[in-house]
Amino acid sequence: MTTTRLDGWLDQHHADFTAIRRDIHAHPELGLEEQRTSALVAAKLRAWGIEVTEGVGGTGVVGVIRGKRPGQRAVGLRADMDALALIEETGLPYASQNPGRMHACGHDGHTTMLLGAARYLAENPDFGGTLNLIFQPAEEGRGGAVAMLDDGLFERFPCDAIYGLHNSPGMAAGTFGTCNGPMLAAADSWQVIFRGVGGHGGSQAHLSTDITYAQAHFVLGLQGIVGRNVPSLDTAVISVGYIHAGSAEASNVVPSELAIGGTARSYAPEIRDLIERRIAELAAATAQAWGCTAEATYHRGPSALLNQAEQVEVAIAAASASVGAQNVNGKIRPGTGGEDFAEMMKIKPGAFMRIGNGVKADGSFNGLHTPLFDFNDAIIPDGIRYWVNIVNEELGEDKRALAA
Repeated sequence: MTTTRLDGWLDQHHADFTAIRRDIHAHPELGLEEQRTSALVAAKLRAWGIEVTEGVGGTGVVGVIRGKRPGQRAVGLRADMDALALIEETGLPYASQNPGRMHACGHDGHTTMLLGAARYLAENPDFGGTLNLIFQPAEEGRGGAVAMLDDGLFERFPCDAIYGLHNSPGMAAGTFGTCNGPMLAAADSWQVIFRGVGGHGGSQAHLSTDITYAQAHFVLGLQGIVGRNVPSLDTAVISVGYIHAGSAEASNVVPSELAIGGTARSYAPEIRDLIERRIAELAAATAQAWGCTAEATYHRGPSALLNQAEQVEVAIAAASASVGAQNVNGKIRPGTGGEDFAEMMKIKPGAFMRIGNGVKADGSFNGLHTPLFDFNDAIIPDGIRYWVNIVNEELGEDKRALAA
């Protein structure tokens, strides 16, 4: 478990970090718009004597702490800062003050936990090597990881290994979980626009090329891609997120254009390629069958997140030192959520960890990306412990001895 020094320090500062978390929660900002949040992060880091670089990848911030002991190894710890375009319904005293913006994924908590670790490690740099604190913008679909990479993140701040952490509602507070290999899926989006000849739906429907027919058969066919094109032991999800056509004020008109789109999830690159190809083929074939045209587009989002065995071992050891080995699951079931930390992990070996956000006595919880979600301030100390113990595992005495 953690040292008495860290336990006492956390008891002393927990309320301070809770206040920081709630301040960030009350002022949510979308990806690449995190001006206030990144300024707060930079100001806190500087106040604690940490070397700071702002504007990395737009609104990203990187803090650097150099250990007081000898060592050449460098490690990166990453937290995300952005919020979602969502209307908060929690009614909390610190609820969002920015209309239509909400920290519904806990990035306010992620940022706070890394800030807490930054302060402790700046005050107690009893390690060898370099620690890079990566505060990333725009994780929620706006390409923040790629923006930081394009801005020379790892050229400017070299890392031998990187680590990420995300809260998980429904997972008990005081627990952690990770796994080897694929943990999260590639998260892509797709759209198809069907175009045909509209017309009067009451008296001359036979003169139209009804794109709603094409759309209906296309939706049914999408699940055939998963059921009959994807091998049964591979993972794939294709979902429809929106269908737009016509007008409620003109319900007797057969529309001439219809847009449909959604998300696609997969682990393996070849399955990702297959899904992209088959959506386009299915759209074209369905359109031809009903005498209309189809224009398909496919946007690749974050890649599948693949944990590396060496870093998973480090992460499990750090979590076990934080909450006890009995509270750490090193073989959690992978999910099909997306996480753009995967783009950083394609370049540097790393591990992603889940920290339990808690569950109510009746088994219920408010999920991520919902208007009632709130990060659990009680787990802030565990998150800070985890980050400190990652540094102990990576840059502590034993690691230096092995590297010598």
